Amino acid sequence: MSALLGAIERSPGAPVRIVLCVSNNREPGAFAVARDASVPTMSLTPRSFAREEEYAAVLLDRLELHGVEMIVLAGYMRKIPTKVVEQYRGRIVNVHPALLPRHGGRGMYGMAVHEAVLAAGEEETGVTVHLVDEEYDSGPVLAQEHVPVHPSDTPESLAARALAVEHYLLPKAVFDLARHIRENDQE
Repeated sequence: MSALLGAIERSPGAPVRIVLCVSNNREPGAFAVARDASVPTMSLTPRSFAREEEYAAVLLDRLELHGVEMIVLAGYMRKIPTKVVEQYRGRIVNVHPALLPRHGGRGMYGMAVHEAVLAAGEEETGVTVHLVDEEYDSGPVLAQEHVPVHPSDTPESLAARALAVEHYLLPKAVFDLARHIRENDQE
Protein backbone atom coordinates (compact mmCIF):
# COMPACT_ATOMS: atom_id res chain seq x y z
CA MET A 1 0.00 0.00 0.00
CA SER A 2 2.77 2.42 0.94
CA ALA A 3 4.78 1.67 -2.19
CA LEU A 4 1.80 2.12 -4.49
CA LEU A 5 0.63 5.30 -2.76
CA GLY A 6 4.18 6.68 -2.87
CA ALA A 7 4.53 5.89 -6.58
CA ILE A 8 1.23 7.62 -7.31
CA GLU A 9 2.29 10.64 -5.29
CA ARG A 10 5.65 10.88 -7.10
CA SER A 11 4.08 10.52 -10.56
CA PRO A 12 2.19 13.57 -11.77
CA GLY A 13 -0.58 12.29 -14.00
CA ALA A 14 -0.36 8.75 -12.58
CA PRO A 15 -2.82 6.52 -14.45
CA VAL A 16 -4.33 5.15 -11.21
CA ARG A 17 -5.65 6.30 -7.88
CA ILE A 18 -6.54 4.17 -4.91
CA VAL A 19 -10.23 4.41 -4.04
CA LEU A 20 -10.59 1.56 -1.52
CA CYS A 21 -8.40 -0.73 0.60
CA VAL A 22 -9.99 -4.12 1.33
CA SER A 23 -8.63 -6.82 3.60
CA ASN A 24 -9.76 -10.21 4.79
CA ASN A 25 -8.14 -9.31 8.12
CA ARG A 26 -9.77 -7.09 10.70
CA GLU A 27 -7.03 -4.46 11.06
CA PRO A 28 -4.03 -5.00 8.77
CA GLY A 29 -1.13 -2.55 8.65
CA ALA A 30 -2.29 -1.39 5.23
CA PHE A 31 -5.37 0.17 6.82
CA ALA A 32 -3.31 2.67 8.82
CA VAL A 33 -1.41 3.63 5.66
CA ALA A 34 -4.66 3.93 3.70
CA ARG A 35 -6.35 6.04 6.35
CA ASP A 36 -3.34 8.39 6.48
CA ALA A 37 -3.89 8.90 2.74
CA SER A 38 -7.68 9.35 3.19
CA VAL A 39 -8.40 6.06 1.39
CA PRO A 40 -11.52 4.28 2.69
CA THR A 41 -10.93 0.84 4.22
CA MET A 42 -13.11 -2.24 4.48
CA SER A 43 -12.58 -5.54 6.27
CA LEU A 44 -14.51 -8.37 4.67
CA THR A 45 -13.93 -11.90 5.92
CA PRO A 46 -15.07 -14.74 3.65
CA ARG A 47 -15.68 -17.05 6.61
CA SER A 48 -18.35 -14.61 7.85
CA PHE A 49 -20.54 -15.81 4.97
CA ALA A 50 -22.31 -19.14 4.60
CA ARG A 51 -21.38 -19.44 0.92
CA GLU A 52 -18.70 -18.01 -1.35
CA GLU A 53 -21.41 -16.61 -3.61
CA GLU A 54 -22.69 -14.39 -0.77
CA TYR A 55 -19.19 -13.13 -0.04
CA ALA A 56 -18.56 -12.46 -3.74
CA ALA A 57 -21.87 -10.58 -4.08
CA VAL A 58 -21.08 -8.28 -1.13
CA LEU A 59 -17.50 -7.73 -2.34
CA LEU A 60 -18.64 -6.91 -5.87
CA ASP A 61 -21.28 -4.53 -4.51
CA ARG A 62 -18.69 -2.63 -2.44
CA LEU A 63 -16.21 -2.51 -5.32
CA GLU A 64 -18.89 -1.06 -7.60
CA LEU A 65 -20.02 1.40 -4.93
CA HIS A 66 -16.47 2.79 -4.75
CA GLY A 67 -15.97 2.83 -8.52
CA VAL A 68 -13.17 0.25 -8.50
CA GLU A 69 -11.89 -0.44 -12.01
CA MET A 70 -8.80 -2.50 -11.15
CA ILE A 71 -7.91 -4.67 -8.16
CA VAL A 72 -4.36 -4.88 -6.84
CA LEU A 73 -3.60 -7.76 -4.49
CA ALA A 74 -0.67 -7.13 -2.21
CA GLY A 75 -0.88 -9.23 0.89
CA TYR A 76 -4.46 -10.41 0.33
CA MET A 77 -4.23 -14.03 1.50
CA ARG A 78 -7.45 -15.48 0.11
CA LYS A 79 -8.37 -16.90 -3.25
CA ILE A 80 -10.49 -14.39 -5.13
CA PRO A 81 -14.00 -15.76 -5.81
CA THR A 82 -14.68 -16.82 -9.39
CA LYS A 83 -17.48 -14.24 -9.76
CA VAL A 84 -15.06 -11.44 -8.89
CA VAL A 85 -12.43 -12.80 -11.30
CA GLU A 86 -15.06 -12.98 -14.05
CA GLN A 87 -16.22 -9.40 -13.40
CA TYR A 88 -12.67 -7.99 -13.31
CA ARG A 89 -10.92 -10.35 -15.74
CA GLY A 90 -7.66 -8.79 -16.93
CA ARG A 91 -7.93 -6.13 -14.22
CA ILE A 92 -6.78 -8.01 -11.10
CA VAL A 93 -3.06 -7.89 -10.35
CA ASN A 94 -1.13 -9.91 -7.79
CA VAL A 95 2.47 -9.63 -6.64
CA HIS A 96 4.26 -12.87 -5.70
CA PRO A 97 7.69 -13.07 -4.02
CA ALA A 98 9.18 -15.66 -6.42
CA LEU A 99 9.70 -16.25 -10.12
CA LEU A 100 6.47 -17.95 -11.07
CA PRO A 101 5.69 -20.65 -11.92
CA ARG A 102 8.29 -21.85 -9.40
CA HIS A 103 7.29 -21.65 -5.76
CA GLY A 104 3.71 -20.61 -6.43
CA GLY A 105 0.33 -22.13 -5.72
CA ARG A 106 -1.81 -22.86 -2.71
CA GLY A 107 -0.01 -22.18 0.57
CA MET A 108 2.93 -20.48 -1.12
CA TYR A 109 2.94 -17.00 0.39
CA GLY A 110 5.06 -15.01 2.80
CA MET A 111 7.97 -16.79 4.44
CA ALA A 112 6.84 -20.16 3.07
CA VAL A 113 7.99 -19.00 -0.39
CA HIS A 114 11.42 -17.91 0.79
CA GLU A 115 11.87 -21.07 2.86
CA ALA A 116 11.01 -23.16 -0.23
CA VAL A 117 13.48 -21.22 -2.38
CA LEU A 118 16.28 -21.83 0.12
CA ALA A 119 15.32 -25.49 0.67
CA ALA A 120 15.45 -26.04 -3.12
CA GLY A 121 18.97 -24.62 -3.24
CA GLU A 122 17.99 -21.97 -5.77
CA GLU A 123 20.70 -19.55 -6.89
CA GLU A 124 18.13 -16.90 -7.69
CA THR A 125 14.56 -16.06 -6.95
CA GLY A 126 12.64 -12.91 -7.73
CA VAL A 127 9.34 -11.14 -7.86
CA THR A 128 6.45 -11.74 -10.25
CA VAL A 129 3.53 -9.44 -10.94
CA HIS A 130 0.77 -11.30 -12.73
CA LEU A 131 -2.88 -11.14 -13.67
CA VAL A 132 -5.17 -13.17 -11.45
CA ASP A 133 -7.32 -15.97 -12.80
CA GLU A 134 -9.29 -18.75 -11.10
CA GLU A 135 -6.17 -20.67 -9.97
CA TYR A 136 -3.47 -19.70 -7.48
CA ASP A 137 -0.52 -17.87 -9.09
CA SER A 138 -1.26 -19.05 -12.62
CA GLY A 139 -2.37 -15.93 -14.50
CA PRO A 140 -0.32 -14.27 -17.25
CA VAL A 141 2.90 -12.64 -16.07
CA LEU A 142 3.05 -8.85 -16.41
CA ALA A 143 6.53 -8.32 -14.97
CA GLN A 144 9.32 -10.27 -13.31
CA GLU A 145 12.62 -9.31 -11.78
CA HIS A 146 15.35 -11.63 -10.55
CA VAL A 147 16.80 -11.47 -7.04
CA PRO A 148 20.05 -13.35 -6.29
CA VAL A 149 20.12 -15.87 -3.46
CA HIS A 150 23.25 -15.51 -1.34
CA PRO A 151 24.81 -18.48 0.49
CA SER A 152 24.29 -16.66 3.79
CA ASP A 153 20.61 -15.90 3.16
CA THR A 154 17.91 -16.64 5.67
CA PRO A 155 14.23 -16.54 4.74
CA GLU A 156 14.10 -13.10 6.38
CA SER A 157 17.06 -11.62 4.48
CA LEU A 158 15.75 -13.00 1.20
CA ALA A 159 12.28 -11.66 1.96
CA ALA A 160 13.72 -8.19 2.62
CA ARG A 161 15.52 -8.09 -0.74
CA ALA A 162 12.45 -9.40 -2.58
CA LEU A 163 10.24 -6.83 -0.85
CA ALA A 164 12.48 -4.00 -2.04
CA VAL A 165 11.93 -5.23 -5.61
CA GLU A 166 8.18 -5.59 -5.05
CA HIS A 167 8.02 -1.95 -3.97
CA TYR A 168 9.04 -0.66 -7.39
CA LEU A 169 7.97 -3.53 -9.67
CA LEU A 170 4.33 -3.62 -8.52
CA PRO A 171 3.62 0.10 -9.10
CA LYS A 172 5.34 -0.03 -12.50
CA ALA A 173 3.28 -3.05 -13.59
CA VAL A 174 0.05 -1.52 -12.25
CA PHE A 175 0.71 1.77 -14.08
CA ASP A 176 1.53 -0.09 -17.32
CA LEU A 177 -1.63 -2.20 -17.08
CA ALA A 178 -3.78 0.86 -16.29
CA ARG A 179 -2.43 2.63 -19.37
CA HIS A 180 -3.08 -0.47 -21.49
CA ILE A 181 -6.65 -0.76 -20.17
CA ARG A 182 -7.28 2.94 -20.80
CA GLU A 183 -5.99 2.66 -24.38
CA ASN A 184 -8.17 -0.40 -25.07
CA ASP A 185 -11.23 1.24 -23.49
CA GLN A 186 -10.81 4.24 -25.82
CA GLU A 187 -10.73 2.09 -28.95
